[in-house]
Amino acid sequence: QESMHAYAANVYTTVIEELMKGKQRKFIAVEQEFFRLWWDMVATDTQKQQVHQLLQEGRLEFVIGGQVMHDEAVTLIDDQILQLTEGHGFLYETFGFRPQFSWHVDPFGASATTPTLFALAGFNAHLISRIDYDLKADMQKNKKLQFVWQGSPSLSERQEIFTHVMDQYSYCTPSQLPFSNRSGFFWNGFATFPDPPKDGVYPNMSLPVTDANLHLYAQTMVANIKERAAWFRTGDVLWPWGCDKQFFNASVQYSNMDPLVDYINKHSAEFGVTVQYATVSDYFQAVYSRNLTWEIRDSQDFLPYSTEPFQAWTGFYTSRSTLKGIARRASSLLYAGESFFTQYVRKHPEGSVCKCKALKQLQSLRWAVSEVQHHDGITGTEAPKVKDMYMNNLLYGMFNVKKLMASIIFDINNAKKNGEVYSSVYTKGSGKPDVDQYVVVYNPLAWNITTFVTVSVSNEAMSVYDELGHSVPAQVQSSVESQSTYDLYILVAISGLSYRKYTIKPLNGKQSAFIGRSIKYKRRDLTRADQQRRQLFPVVNNCYQIVFDQNTNLMHSITERDTNQTVQFTQEFLEYHVNGDTKKGPISDNYLFAPNASAVPVSKAVGLEVMSGNLMTEIRQYFYSNVTSQDYIYAVYTRLYSVPEGYDGKLLCHRIEQEYSVGPLELNREAVLRTSTSLNTRQLLYTDNNGYQMQKRPFKAYVNNTVARNYYPMVQTAYIEDDATRLMLLSERAHGVSSQGNGQVEMMLHRRLWNNLQWDLNNNLTLNDSSVVRPVIWLILGTKAVTNALYWKSGLALEHRPVVIFGALSGDKPKLPRRPQQDSVRDSPVTVPPNLHLQTLSIPGWRYSSNHAEQVRSIRMGKQKQGDADFSRVLLRIRHLYEVGEDLVLSQPVMVDLKSLLKGLGSVMAVEERSLTGTWDVNTLELWKWKTAQYPGKRFFNSTEASEDFIVTVHPKEIRTFFVYFQVQ
Repeated sequence: QESMHAYAANVYTTVIEELMKGKQRKFIAVEQEFFRLWWDMVATDTQKQQVHQLLQEGRLEFVIGGQVMHDEAVTLIDDQILQLTEGHGFLYETFGFRPQFSWHVDPFGASATTPTLFALAGFNAHLISRIDYDLKADMQKNKKLQFVWQGSPSLSERQEIFTHVMDQYSYCTPSQLPFSNRSGFFWNGFATFPDPPKDGVYPNMSLPVTDANLHLYAQTMVANIKERAAWFRTGDVLWPWGCDKQFFNASVQYSNMDPLVDYINKHSAEFGVTVQYATVSDYFQAVYSRNLTWEIRDSQDFLPYSTEPFQAWTGFYTSRSTLKGIARRASSLLYAGESFFTQYVRKHPEGSVCKCKALKQLQSLRWAVSEVQHHDGITGTEAPKVKDMYMNNLLYGMFNVKKLMASIIFDINNAKKNGEVYSSVYTKGSGKPDVDQYVVVYNPLAWNITTFVTVSVSNEAMSVYDELGHSVPAQVQSSVESQSTYDLYILVAISGLSYRKYTIKPLNGKQSAFIGRSIKYKRRDLTRADQQRRQLFPVVNNCYQIVFDQNTNLMHSITERDTNQTVQFTQEFLEYHVNGDTKKGPISDNYLFAPNASAVPVSKAVGLEVMSGNLMTEIRQYFYSNVTSQDYIYAVYTRLYSVPEGYDGKLLCHRIEQEYSVGPLELNREAVLRTSTSLNTRQLLYTDNNGYQMQKRPFKAYVNNTVARNYYPMVQTAYIEDDATRLMLLSERAHGVSSQGNGQVEMMLHRRLWNNLQWDLNNNLTLNDSSVVRPVIWLILGTKAVTNALYWKSGLALEHRPVVIFGALSGDKPKLPRRPQQDSVRDSPVTVPPNLHLQTLSIPGWRYSSNHAEQVRSIRMGKQKQGDADFSRVLLRIRHLYEVGEDLVLSQPVMVDLKSLLKGLGSVMAVEERSLTGTWDVNTLELWKWKTAQYPGKRFFNSTEASEDFIVTVHPKEIRTFFVYFQVQ
């Protein structure tokens, strides 16, 4: 909001005004969040008309066109697609405009997922800037800053994109003037926050262009253009004019730029250069028309990113872990809410929940989840008050969507409205005594799931029943978090996109829930533990035997029971001590990780408690700084599940669930959990790009800062392996991970920092984060074949845990029907094969025509006015989870009959295949084909086969997007 007031609104207002004054002037804009706020709250009708005109003339150009310029290291693919789709939907509905180029200049490192997504969205070229400094220098010297990037090994040339890496000057105009001690080219100075200066004089305003210095300015600019030209293969130089928070006073900018541009062009024979205002589209069009043959880059990403020897930007992989966790929880709740609402609209056209209001509730969460993907959002690189804004928007959106889901359940069941509904997602329940509680559990995945949900209850004596009154397996035990409550684990088996109701009754008669019994072991002093005298005890389920050593209270080994393969396995918490004083050396901050030395173990003593029951064993380990400490800063809760006969417990059985409690840390400490195994991994680590594909991470030795430069982002998955066995880690938020030794993987869980770097102080960038964080990791150990079959589904099962909505039956107990009626959301599950993921099922609400000519015509005639949202169009995305050749069975293409898949929602009348964000009909999308040695002839490439009879074949790693229309009921 301060940005809007002090800066962003002025950019759009003054730039639009200036563009109208000169036909030669142009401008590019990226993020739709600010533009939409300006459009809705500031822009006049005249300004809106002018924007339409400038877009048509190609003088104003939106590049990327997402809500934000998203981070590439710590974001999930679903959220990247969401924020792009949100921005593109607005642009297409409002202007009939479809971005075709990227400008990803500011994310801290580049992921290989991005080129694939941008190609799928209909982009003709991709532009990045922040890559490792020594790599950039090398590419610059050898004229290799431009290439055709095949980001996905499975999709290869079918979804490739021409990529331009900006040179060492990056996206800002160089400001050094050899003829003056004042800077140049930034005539409007720097924006001041929160208010503009009263006298209109901004700090750092550049030396104005006058007759006296015009020639000197031109010489400086031409020299820089020529320096850059030497680093590229064509004579076209992209010279970005602007920087962070520029053009808020565009008249000053253009009135100094115009004479300079004119002067160089008048003297082009002397300078050997001509200059023109351009958009990104103009630049790429020029390069494309040169018809050169380009090198291919494979699916290797550009992570991590360092700017100099002691500046490894690997700290932000973990910064503000709580924000990272909430952002993902919100994303997952949005995913559930979208499919739940879509089913309701399709099956209950007469339902009493107001659809327009419901869509607004979903939109508030779409907006919040989209904006936090910003490269200074989920990264944790924002000031505390901005972080609070992200959090508030996410929590408000989540509250809205939970409320919506609860009212839909109420409406479907016609329950009396005086039954109290309060809803909560993954957080524990109510703990109300002596009231029959019920929980509604929704499975947002399009597979059958068998898992546990946890409810907080007030006593041990509990029974759980399904709608038919049958007893449901459950276990109750004292809570980890509170002395006065109990955790009730309920075993749920729910088919795809369906929900079940369970009633929880305080005991009257027979006990149905198993009671978990506690054994507390003596706290052990690690400094005096006798390594010779191991006292081993096992914890076992059908898949694993985990052995603990009573002598140290630490884990000792894990045996995978199918193969009888035993892996030595220990875990310890360590802290990197880091410097915050710039006078004393390199610092760690929100962005950077710069450890002083090796990590130091944090605990000298470990306490152990084992809760065992028929369904689950929970091992609680508490790590103390010494034997007599009262409080612990670190704890691990490890859960091993046993599944009764008659349930499909494959995923559950192979899951070793760990929840960590970390904090509050001391200042300038970075907390890691290091897992050491007997696997001979040769220090090779694998981590994912955005939950989409895996990257190989061999350990690299550097002269300086080797520890930090071998940290990588883990968004959802990381693993280490030897020839026989693989250990997989799955996470519900992003972390930095590294393998600092053979057989080791360490994960950074939390950071608390303070530093005196002036830039950080000026922007209130402090990471004095005194919170306690509670991340969850699922471990899977087994052969490559076993883990291959499990890890994609397991990662998604962790990401999209069932949504639990609580209700209490009040005094007059309106009974929920004992016999389930033909209950729509339950009786028509939507199920896809195990190698596919139903990535999106939603009602976007856009009012645009999917026929481009018609959409453009209606906008030009002014017919695209505000109206009711369109509830008839359903957006469907299906993703193939596997790479070519990754698994014998699961890597095969899959035929899907969309009519049959969605029959539970109604009769499918029409299906249109669309580009990733929905704005192109894939049959009319003709991407530029850049010449490569692999494909010497330029040609257009159309990647999809027509879906005859609603049957589509989904190939490895494909993401297919459809608009689906149903018969009107």
